[in-house]
Amino acid sequence: MSIARSRRSTRGRGNKAGSQAKRSADGFEQLPFGTITLPHQPFQVIDDDQLEMIHQASLSILSRTGVNFLNPRAQQILKQNGVDIDASSRARFDPEMVTETIKTAPSTFTVHARNPTRNLSFGANQLNITPVSGPPNVSDLERGRRSGNWQDYCDFLRLAQSLNVVHFTAGHPVEPIDIPVPIRHYDATRAMITLTDKIYRAYALGEERILDTLEMARIARGVSEEQFAQEPSIVTIVNANSPLQYDIPMLGGMIEMASRNQPIVITPFTLAGAMAPTTLAGALAQQNAEFLAGAVFSQLVNPGAPIIYGGFTSNVDMKTGSPAFGTPENCKSMMIGAQLARRYQVPYRSSNVTASNAPDGQAVYESMMSLWAAFMGHTNMLHQGLGWLEGGLCASFEKMIMDAEMIQHMIEFSKPLTVNADTLALDAINDIGPGGHFFGHEHTLERFEHAFYSPMISDWSNFETWQDKGSLRAVERANKLKNKLLAEYKEPDFEQDRLEELDAFIAKRKEQGGAKAD
Repeated sequence: MSIARSRRSTRGRGNKAGSQAKRSADGFEQLPFGTITLPHQPFQVIDDDQLEMIHQASLSILSRTGVNFLNPRAQQILKQNGVDIDASSRARFDPEMVTETIKTAPSTFTVHARNPTRNLSFGANQLNITPVSGPPNVSDLERGRRSGNWQDYCDFLRLAQSLNVVHFTAGHPVEPIDIPVPIRHYDATRAMITLTDKIYRAYALGEERILDTLEMARIARGVSEEQFAQEPSIVTIVNANSPLQYDIPMLGGMIEMASRNQPIVITPFTLAGAMAPTTLAGALAQQNAEFLAGAVFSQLVNPGAPIIYGGFTSNVDMKTGSPAFGTPENCKSMMIGAQLARRYQVPYRSSNVTASNAPDGQAVYESMMSLWAAFMGHTNMLHQGLGWLEGGLCASFEKMIMDAEMIQHMIEFSKPLTVNADTLALDAINDIGPGGHFFGHEHTLERFEHAFYSPMISDWSNFETWQDKGSLRAVERANKLKNKLLAEYKEPDFEQDRLEELDAFIAKRKEQGGAKAD
């Protein structure tokens, strides 16, 4: 998308890319929906020689130490392609085979939404952002912290549809634990399909669940199986069980996704000092080895299957053992991960994360560290982009709005500066001269309405005015905007015949007992 500013309505389908709207009565406005284009060169944390050392260390890990593949189907696929697997399920990879096999993965690809204006491009200098995914708890100012539930799950989806900086929903924004596990993915996926018209994520937790979600995605788009395979339409995330292991359910999901040409985000969870070495170089070598093992496997299932390199290396607090996020080490790792992804010419995923237990100053500065690393390092998919708290254990409504504001700041920062005779304003400077002001000059009057970024929740008034308006802090203003967006939300249109087919499929699968656990 162009990152030039567009005044946006928040109502219903008025959020579609390309439409224009004036500022709402209370001053709320958004940047337009669309893949973000990063115009600058990516920041390089380490040089090419250091990057090559990490790559070679990863190949050594794969050939010497190996990676466990616990799924029997996956083991068979690996054996058929010449990978050595011992009796303990340990696979060891030939370095030359690794470097050649990963070359079949595409460097860019498009994911297709049921609403074509929501299609997204991945790779190169494109960035797409998702909200928080997977926490068991949820919080807001009105009701405090509580267990994940269906109502809050749906409200997060409504916000995801309403906020233009949310490009797609990559999983359950909060886990609706009041729905039984065997049928949860049916209701949750139906809600993602109907409450938003953006792309979404399937959970790679076993073959039955992923096959159910794939079929629901195909029905939602109203396409044949052949077209569905030619036009990727749903994303999944596969996590390595660090250190150096892929489990049965994740591999089952990976096989079904790769065989149908649907994108897989391969993401090791390497916490330095816990599931990875205490040194960042060692943790990154392990992360890279785990990614390469998963990437090679996906290409053995289906050469050319789209994949994304998922980077999630951070560190633990060595005093408590708790995960730490938004740290200097976390941000270095994010940016080096992006360098590795560019080396293999595949898109890259990182996250907007914090260890803070509240939407407070700590949450903001740790998230801003993450956002700077993502934007300057050229992340292509920013997962957990809005609403993450407590190291991923809680989804916060207020934090989702605060993150949207911070992301808009970053988008506007990334907008190229125009330098020409008009913007240099030499005539205006000459007219005003020393000691004057520009408030009433024609140059200002022609530009003041759209001259600068207009925030969603920031309050730039003086202290007395802010006090007269109730002395609302940023988190309270975020709460107010959250409630406004939910009150004004309108469900996007959905073709009736597709909805009927979708509901018939769900009803049949529920009658059959839902998905069995792998």
